[in-house]
Amino acid sequence: MTQSAGIDLNLLLALDVLLEEQSVQGAARRLHLSEPAMSRTLGRIRKALGDPVLVRAGRRMVPTPRALAVRAEVSAVVERARALFAPPADTDLRTISRTVTILCHDTLPAAQGAALFARAAEEAPGIRLRFLSESHVDAPFLREGTADLEVGVVDSTAPEVHVEIVREDRMMGVVRSGHPLLAGEVTAERFAAADHLIVSRRGKLHGPVDTALAERGLRRRVTGTVGTFPSSLFVLRETDLVGLISSWGMPLADTLGLVSFEIPLSLPPLPLGLAWHPRHDADPAHAWLRATVRELLFS
Repeated sequence: MTQSAGIDLNLLLALDVLLEEQSVQGAARRLHLSEPAMSRTLGRIRKALGDPVLVRAGRRMVPTPRALAVRAEVSAVVERARALFAPPADTDLRTISRTVTILCHDTLPAAQGAALFARAAEEAPGIRLRFLSESHVDAPFLREGTADLEVGVVDSTAPEVHVEIVREDRMMGVVRSGHPLLAGEVTAERFAAADHLIVSRRGKLHGPVDTALAERGLRRRVTGTVGTFPSSLFVLRETDLVGLISSWGMPLADTLGLVSFEIPLSLPPLPLGLAWHPRHDADPAHAWLRATVRELLFS
């Protein structure tokens, strides 16, 4: 067993898996140990850190604040160790067993999740994909290791985070088939006169469209908000409300029989890209994830 200065370095690997699984049973399965053996390992980790690490919350276990604080560094140390002892030849993705977490807008898994899961099954079957929806609060998800990759209009501002802008997107209007707004030219005045539905994870009732309308002396009526784009499309299908959609959501709109149209306003472009912490630069699984997301979403 590898030790340094009286510290069992194997505990780092176990701690990394425990924080990822947040389950003794799941960690035991990943590390090919019995549950009693994994429980004993957790006990040793708790003693070494002087912290419970994982505590019971109902039927599940949740990490303590101390565990969350060290999670990213533990993951980074484990990845560096794997890279140090990896053979010089190219890593076979089919031998990697990992969970990778993608922080993204809900439209991405709804529209492209099936394609990404299919690619993983074919090329890297040991990699599990975990999608996290964008939160209503800003947090350093990449730095803390809560997410491995952020995709979309990147919110991460930490100076050490790598941000790669791939292309610009723009918003389109979207309504049900046969909507009265489609009977004739969609002018700014007719657009403003319609009832609108906003998508906002923070519940905002005002956005760039309102700013652009105000510059023309116009104002729209916002009837309400929903938290996700897919849910907005189902509302739009059954009402005369007007919504917005990006190019990623077009396949969903088409499936529901919705119709998109150009918005007669000058709106700011949406810079789309990827962001990740540099500790993942040399990780083969992460490199595969970045390349696959680029190909499926930005090609």
